[in-house]
Formats: sequence, C-alpha cells, structure tokens
Amino acid sequence: MSINDSSKIGHQQRLKYDPGPDLEHLEQLLHALIKSPPQSDEEWRKILRRHPKQGGGFYGKPALIAGARRLVSLGRLDPLECHKVLRQSLRMKPTRTQSGVSTVTVLTKPYPCPGQCIFCPNDVKMPKSYLSDEPGAQRAANNRFDPFAQTWNRLLALHNIGHPVDKIELIVLGGTWSSYTLDYRRFFIGKVFEAANLFGEALEAYLTLGGSPPDAYDVETISSPKIELPSDLGVSLFTTTTSPESTYNRVVSRSLRAHHDGRLNRDDESLSWGEVDLVHQLNVESKCRVVGLAIETRPDEINATEIDHLRRLGATKIQLGVQSLNDQVLQLNKRGHSADQAREAASALRSAGFKLHFHWMANLLGSSIEEDKRDFQRLFEDPALSPDELKLYPCSLIPNTPLMSHYQAGEWRPYSREELLELLCVIMPQAPLYCRLTRVIRDIPSTDIHVGNQETNFREVAEQTLAERGIQLQEIRAREVRGQKLSQSPPLLKCTRYQTSVSEEIFLSFEDAKKGLILGFCRLSLPHRGEELPQERHLSPAMSEELSNAAIIREVHVYGQSLNIDEDSASAVQHRGFGKRLIERAKLESQAAGYERLAVISAIGTRAYYQKLGFTLNRYYQHLTL
Repeated sequence: MSINDSSKIGHQQRLKYDPGPDLEHLEQLLHALIKSPPQSDEEWRKILRRHPKQGGGFYGKPALIAGARRLVSLGRLDPLECHKVLRQSLRMKPTRTQSGVSTVTVLTKPYPCPGQCIFCPNDVKMPKSYLSDEPGAQRAANNRFDPFAQTWNRLLALHNIGHPVDKIELIVLGGTWSSYTLDYRRFFIGKVFEAANLFGEALEAYLTLGGSPPDAYDVETISSPKIELPSDLGVSLFTTTTSPESTYNRVVSRSLRAHHDGRLNRDDESLSWGEVDLVHQLNVESKCRVVGLAIETRPDEINATEIDHLRRLGATKIQLGVQSLNDQVLQLNKRGHSADQAREAASALRSAGFKLHFHWMANLLGSSIEEDKRDFQRLFEDPALSPDELKLYPCSLIPNTPLMSHYQAGEWRPYSREELLELLCVIMPQAPLYCRLTRVIRDIPSTDIHVGNQETNFREVAEQTLAERGIQLQEIRAREVRGQKLSQSPPLLKCTRYQTSVSEEIFLSFEDAKKGLILGFCRLSLPHRGEELPQERHLSPAMSEELSNAAIIREVHVYGQSLNIDEDSASAVQHRGFGKRLIERAKLESQAAGYERLAVISAIGTRAYYQKLGFTLNRYYQHLTL
C-alpha cells in the first residue's frame, strides 16, 4: 500500500446505524435535549419516552450522536448547540478526554525482546510483557497488530461516542521498541500518521458535505495473517520456563518465520524516511493532528543514534522501564541493565528535550517495603532522574514466569493488601508537584494473576485513605481541573525550579487561586553550560549543534475537556490563552538566563501552533530567536 493509497478502506463494514431514516424524529429529540438538558437519569428517560424510536424502543447515544452530526452538516442544527448537547448529554466516558487530548494506544506486533526479566509475562500471542486478555491488547490483536487499522478504528470508536479526535496523543506500546528493525519502526509510525490523516479527511468530508460517516476499517483486507498459536504449545497461551526451546523469543521467532517465508520481517513492513516525512507534513494541517507521540523502551537501548531516530519519528515522550535503582535487585530480576544506565539514558533524553515517563516497580525479588521506600526517594533525590511522569507497578506473579520458581521456593512473596496500601500511602505524597502519577496499579486481569494485588481500583483506595488522613497529593493528576468548576479569582502563574544533572528545570503552571487545581503547565529546560555541554556528551553532532545555546520547552499542556482546534467555550479551560501566556513566560525566563534561542520539541500536530507564535522549523526542533 503506497503512502497515499486509501483503497484498503474499501470493503468496509457499515456502521450499525445510519441516522437518515430517523432524522426527523432525532431532530425533535435533540432540540428537546437542547431546550431542557437532563439533570438526572430519570429526566433523561422521560425525554426518551416522549420521543420514542420508530417501530418501538428508544434511541441510544450513538444514534443521537450520529443524528446530531448529520443535522449539523445539513445546516439544521447549530454547531454550538450540537457541541452543547454532546458535552452535556451525549458524550460517553467523558474522562477519556478530560486531560485535554484524545488518547489513542496502539501495540506493535509480537517480536523477540532483549530482556529476560523474571516477572515479565510471556504470552506468545502478544508483544513481550502484554497479555492477550488486556483490553488494549485485545484491540490490537483484533486488528492483527496493523498500525493503520488500530489507529483508524480507535479514532472511529472515540468519534462515535462523542469525543473530538482532532487533537490526539498517540501511545505506542509493546515489547522493546528499539529492538524492532528500523524499517518496521518507520513503517509503524508512518502508517499511524497515515491513518490519522485519512481519517481526518473522511471526517471532514462527512461533516461538511454530508453523506455517510467514516466506516470501520475491515481487518480482512489486511495482508498480514493473524499470529496463530504455535502447535507445539498445545492450548497454553504462555511459554514454559523449563525448556530452552520454549522461551518467548524462540517461540515468537518460529511463529513469525512460519508466516513470513523464513524471515522475521516482511518486505511490505517498511517505509523510507522520505515517506515518513511526507505523512508528517500532511499531519501539520490535518483535521486529526498528532499532538503527542509516546514510545516505550529500555534504558540500555538509548544512545545518540536511537535519540535521533526517536526525534525524526516525531516522538515527544519516552516511557522508560527503569523498574528499580538498586543494582542488586535489577540483577536478581535479570533486568539486563544497571541503575547507572537508567541515569545516563534519562540525562540523554532530557538533553534532547523529551518528556520522561518512568516505569517503577515495587515488590521485586530481593527488595522489601523499606527498600522500596528508599528506592522511590532516589527517583527525585537523584538529579539524573526526576521523571516528569511515573507509573507505579507493584509486582504480581503471572503464571509461567521464572518468578514462579522463586515464589515456590519461598524466596519471594507478594505484599499483603495492608502492606501495599501503607507503602503507597508513604510514597505517593512524595511525588513532587511537577510529576504526574499516570498509573499506580497495572490493569492486569485478575484471572492472569496467580498471587498479588488484584484490585484494579487500588489507586482510589490509596487516595481515599490519604484523604481520610488529611494528606493532600501534590502530583499533577490529583490536581487536574478535569470537569470541576473554577473559583471566581484569577488563576495564578506559579514557577517551580529544580536542578537536574544536565539542566535547571522550570515548571510553570497556571493554578486556580483558591482550589489549587492545575489548569495548564509548561516544562522549560535551561541546559547547563560549561566546558563539556551535556548535549555534546549525549547527542549526535547535528542535534547538539541545533540545540547550541538554546533553552528548551519540553512540554506545554492545557487541561480541561478537550475541544476541537477552532472551537471556543466560555466555560472551558482550553483555548483561553493559557498556553500562549506560558510560552511568553518561558521566553522571559530564557532571556534572563542568557540564552540566544528558545527551542521546542514540538509534536508534528503542534507545529502550526508554534509557527503562529513565531517559531520556525529546523531539522529536529522549532526555534525562536530571543
């Protein structure tokens, strides 16, 4: 499939509902909702009963969303009134976009991994460390791990339940990204961007010209076959731990070669840098823009060449599997890298302007509750680390992992519920106000956990316990504005400074003056200057030269319910100029520190925004002369 070929969107299954035949009835119902927005489930049911579906029954939310958008395209419903209906009455699962963007998660295909971690799941139907009954993994498998199909169908699902999809954060998960071939990595990212571009075109045509809404992408047209379970493993989804012939890497390699004529990589899973650049250029003005790209990898995979590749692919955030900062614990768990490698990788990525998202695990083999407390402190006391975001993953025992033998020998045990709760209540308040705890428990299905925590809402349990103790979390997620009402006082612009091994970091944030809710923030990095510049030690000569004597904006984010790019709402936090004001303050701070230029590690979909503010694109970054 060529980079601009959308022919594979043919042979698609239609959406289950076409609003055309019911449009008159839907119009009456929607105007009733606009006139008297329901304030309770009972009021909602009363309106539905007054406007029943033709032939009996009641209209569901997907039908109402499709009808509202069709009426807008025909000029029979005001767009602002339509937005009001979607936001107040019809939007399903509103938390999906209350952090300011619509998140789309995609998984790479099963592939050999350099890691030998004893706690890691070995589901041969999945990329390493993922399980086939996790929701995101199931979506990936249903789309045969095809990056285009995963992205298109996820955008369609979000659109169909009332969410805007013109600003999306893409999260690429699965195994170790940097161990895949460069051809496959370019192919994967190129197809993700192509799907976003073409979905934006289809959606714009539907909303402006009418006709049929975008269809689901038919996975039967995908040329790659399903990854089938190798016959030599019987009915088990997992590799065994007793036979060297049944390791994850060997089983997956045999399976992939069986499908690919003896090769691990298919010839059609390849794109050139020129083709990737093309879909990037198209996304700058797309109706579905990628405003953030997160990729996960290992600390020992980070070097100057890999950082170049990550930036050229458009990545802005790197999820780094640190897991522990205790070398003995890392060795016992066969992690395959040292704490120093994690420090060096974090410093290098920060020098390049990336946002740092660490994974950290409690309850590993060889650790203890007291050691976990000390290890968590190291994350923020060590100037080489200080992550911007953090996932806390207490270790759970998954069947058929090497950790099982240590459990059976009595060398490892899971923390009790009381022990884990107390640990979280100690470490979560230590996360500083510039860090966001994105996850506290990994969402592994309880049926896959042999022993260990099985409560997926354990974060809420810990937060409730802390609240009962009168302890207020300072980390970002606990203070996001989301759908909360603001006080009448003007928001405050706060400035928090902290030192890292390669920079002075300035965390600028707009906060509600009375409630402390965070409305938006900017991460400004002022690289250290001296005989040996940090970027010269960590980065390629080309990237180091581009960042010479430049301060770096690593992130600008405004919270609140995600709005369309050109949409305005008096009650919303977005599109009120907070981002621009944060950048203006970043310029002043950079000038005062003596930097000649301000660079920004912009996502592909935010290039146009920064261009309007006077930034110009170089090779890796956008720049503004101070």
